[in-house]
Amino acid sequence: MKRILILGPGGAGKSTLAKKLAGKLDLPLIHLDQHYWQPDWTPMDEDRWPDVVADLTAGDRWVMDGNFGGTLDLRLPRADLTVFLDVGRWQSLWGAFTRVLKQSGQVRSDMAPGCPERFDAEFFIWLWNFPRDTRPILEEALARHPQTPVVRLSSRRAIRHWLDTL
Repeated sequence: MKRILILGPGGAGKSTLAKKLAGKLDLPLIHLDQHYWQPDWTPMDEDRWPDVVADLTAGDRWVMDGNFGGTLDLRLPRADLTVFLDVGRWQSLWGAFTRVLKQSGQVRSDMAPGCPERFDAEFFIWLWNFPRDTRPILEEALARHPQTPVVRLSSRRAIRHWLDTL
């Protein structure tokens, strides 16, 4: 495993797993949020984003976390393994909520400068609707790329166990 892609809803633990996995396997770490978001939560120009992602995935070794459905077809063929944190809605919401409690107003290490942690209505709605709106996009992309093995982890305990057994 030299190129590992981590997908899943917000609050599932993608960035935490990515950090631990990159450290354990001595792989470069790429948080897509750091590249997509500009200060004050301004999204990158959509015309430039695919080129940025293509450059990021061109490397021979990496752990990359982030969904960004529009670039899955660039990332999945490059990945040796996809880890899908397929956690339930309540686990995701709880993870996001506790993260905000701990880091509200601070810029997380996996985020872009000028994007402090927040939990607003738009983010809550995205999280709540993830199973209906975003999960099917991820599933369709995974189905289009059957050559990339997928590990599905559905709980924090399963995530810890998988990481411990590597």
